[in-house]
Amino acid sequence: MRNYEIMIIVKPTLSEEDIQKVADSFKSTLESNGSTVTTVDAWGQRTLAYDIKKGSEVFKSGYYFVFQVEANDDKGVKEFDRLAGISSDIVRHLIINKED
Repeated sequence: MRNYEIMIIVKPTLSEEDIQKVADSFKSTLESNGSTVTTVDAWGQRTLAYDIKKGSEVFKSGYYFVFQVEANDDKGVKEFDRLAGISSDIVRHLIINKED
């Protein structure tokens, strides 16, 4: 069993409801591809260390979510990575394979 920690930063221009929908959608992506999401920590809106330009927008803050994930293979994590890379609602994402 592999353990992952995944962080996403959702753009702050969305409504509170839409921000939660984005996080739930990415959680569903993991679960529908065979991964188990053990915890989801919503850190709320935080100021970024530096401005991030995505498309024509520049972001100074974002909504942080951290997922703790267990998986037998990396299918779900790879699909998450692919979708997060093309999503216009995700400012940045980071996937860490935690070695025990």
